[in-house]
Amino acid sequence: MKAKVIQFRRGRKTIHEKHFLIEVEGCDKREKAEKFVGKEVVWKSPAGKIIKGKIASAHGNKGIVRAIFEKGLPGQAITTGVEIK
Repeated sequence: MKAKVIQFRRGRKTIHEKHFLIEVEGCDKREKAEKFVGKEVVWKSPAGKIIKGKIASAHGNKGIVRAIFEKGLPGQAITTGVEIK
């Protein structure tokens, strides 16, 4: 399933480097987003490097999910696509 990286998980003064907010296509409610918890997420860089992560929980009520990656993604990953397996 296709999805898009939106932003780092962050507070006012802190950024969690390994946590990202991801928008899943066709997912617009929290109930739909909770079905993806535990699934694997894969981000592929333009150079071919693969970074894996896992969906931890839903974020808010609009169908956004929070994924935790094994390594932090680079800043260029924001607004790029990821694949949910």
